[in-house]
Amino acid sequence: MFYREAGQFKTTYKADQAIFPIFQDRMAIAIYLLIAFVAIPVFGNDFFITSMMIPFLIFSLAAIGLNILVGYTGQISLGTGAFMGVGAYACYKLTTIFPDINIIVLIISSGFFSAVIGMLFGLPSLRIKGFYLVVTTLAAQFFLEWCFIRIPWLYNYNDSGAIEVPQREVFGIIATGASATPTTRYLIVLAIVVVMTWIASNIIHGRIGRAWMMIRDMDIAAELMGIRPLNAKLSAFAVSSFYCGVAGAMMVFFWLGAAEVESFDINHSFLILFMVVIGGLGSLVGSFLGAAFIWILPVILRAIPRTFGLDINAATIEHVNFMIIGGLIIFFLIVEPHGLARLWGLAKQKLRVWPFPY
Repeated sequence: MFYREAGQFKTTYKADQAIFPIFQDRMAIAIYLLIAFVAIPVFGNDFFITSMMIPFLIFSLAAIGLNILVGYTGQISLGTGAFMGVGAYACYKLTTIFPDINIIVLIISSGFFSAVIGMLFGLPSLRIKGFYLVVTTLAAQFFLEWCFIRIPWLYNYNDSGAIEVPQREVFGIIATGASATPTTRYLIVLAIVVVMTWIASNIIHGRIGRAWMMIRDMDIAAELMGIRPLNAKLSAFAVSSFYCGVAGAMMVFFWLGAAEVESFDINHSFLILFMVVIGGLGSLVGSFLGAAFIWILPVILRAIPRTFGLDINAATIEHVNFMIIGGLIIFFLIVEPHGLARLWGLAKQKLRVWPFPY
């Protein structure tokens, strides 16, 4: 009833191909941004912002990066955690070498180091695919983890082997370190995620994105039509690793405050992959839905017993949490294998024709 496009005419090709062609969609995006930039900083407490919103945004950006590679290009990767680590360690070294440069510039710059590494490990995708490509990216994960441990220069020869975030300011406001407020860190992360999501959307709907999807659907036919697999696959690995590298740098500098190699292990690679699969392959909205499902829902489930004053062992709550999340994952994969984004799209389609039969 309220979600109709009747009377909304398109008079140009640009309007017809708009990402949000319906007025209600544009209004919904504006409301979401208003809530994110205004309501959450004003009404959200430190726990909600630090434990839920900041990691949710960071993992959403990492999921977008992996979705570009897996969902839009069809190249499977299990090295997401390592590529996030490349961005984190690169940003740490950049802050050491260039202490006076804006930390946001350094975080974005760290993504280029991750993009270069991603392109190097993406070279085998020109010859192999499927299971063999999974093994290659898995080897990249273990090799980069080894580098994070065995090369002391990366962590400035710290005895702990960890990278520790120094205090830095953004336009005179403390943005990193123990003195930075959760609201400040949240707003910086939110701004970066919004801008990079907008850039990813434009890339995907442009010539490069169409080339990625052609390679995904049928690479031989795409090559016969003039798409060069070398450019398409390596650009996908580069853009994907860039996004993962920026997410890894933000994870350390705006969330954890310090990190060891365990922060970028194979478990995080699987975690991001689950977010993409559950959220929906080939969907930016699905990346956010998957991150919310995998990260925010467990936090809520752990908080329910405390809310009702139930004295339950922490280990028991964790096991129940794993059972519930696992069961929900299986349920959603059976009900809709294309992820939560597909369910969201079906709900919108039904609203467009309601109350008439679909």
